[in-house]
Amino acid sequence: MNQRNRIEKLEKVLQRLIQNDQTLTKINLREKRIGSEEMKTLSKALKVNQTVTKLKFSENQIGNEGMKSLSQALKRNQTVTELKIAKNKIGIKEMISLGEALKVNQTLTKLELHENEIGDEGTKALSEFLKVNQALTKLSILDNLIGDEGAKTFNEVLKVNQTLTKLNLPGNDIGNEGTQAISEALKMNQTLTQLDLSFNDMNAEGMQAISEALKINQTLIQLDLSYNQIGDEGMKALNEALKVNQTLTKFYLSENEIGDEGIQVLKESLNMII
Repeated sequence: MNQRNRIEKLEKVLQRLIQNDQTLTKINLREKRIGSEEMKTLSKALKVNQTVTKLKFSENQIGNEGMKSLSQALKRNQTVTELKIAKNKIGIKEMISLGEALKVNQTLTKLELHENEIGDEGTKALSEFLKVNQALTKLSILDNLIGDEGAKTFNEVLKVNQTLTKLNLPGNDIGNEGTQAISEALKMNQTLTQLDLSFNDMNAEGMQAISEALKINQTLIQLDLSYNQIGDEGMKALNEALKVNQTLTKFYLSENEIGDEGIQVLKESLNMII
């Protein structure tokens, strides 16, 4: 899209926002080179708009000032339920702004922050709002390098949050320590139904922690642990958990260095051919 067409589209969207066009319920401005100034203008309109429910601003350059403006809009907006802001180089400053907004916002239910630069410090800022927010049900933080320290922040979050049902943390360099912290929280959490820890650095030790949690947890129905290193010993631990767990119906274990022994253990547990 050339510069002229890009500007024309933004102007049309802005006009419809301001006019509260009843047919405008979704805004998709993915990869439209939106910077801070454009986001400030859009955010001003979002403060009063009463029709838009879904926003997609992924792959832009909204920056710290743009995020501040969007966050201010989210404090007042009462209709947006879904926000996707992947690939915007969002770091700790932006997360602090967003977190403050979501302490107040009571309508956003889905937040996607894929491939940003949140890190462990940004995750800590995010966790503060998750402890008090009572609306968000789905959170995706793929490829943000939150590591074990970032994962540990979800220990307290999952113990007190009562609305989150889906948490996606793939590709975040989460090892055994982070997995253990999340597992401890799963023993107490009563709302999470889907958890994605694929493409991380967990091995049999981390799988042991998850397995102990699965013996107690009664809400999780889907678990993705693909592309880790749980191995045969991890499968043995999972096998023991599945003998007790009554709720887990879907789990994904692709590319986990599982050998014949581990596969045989799982066959015996599930009484089916894998």
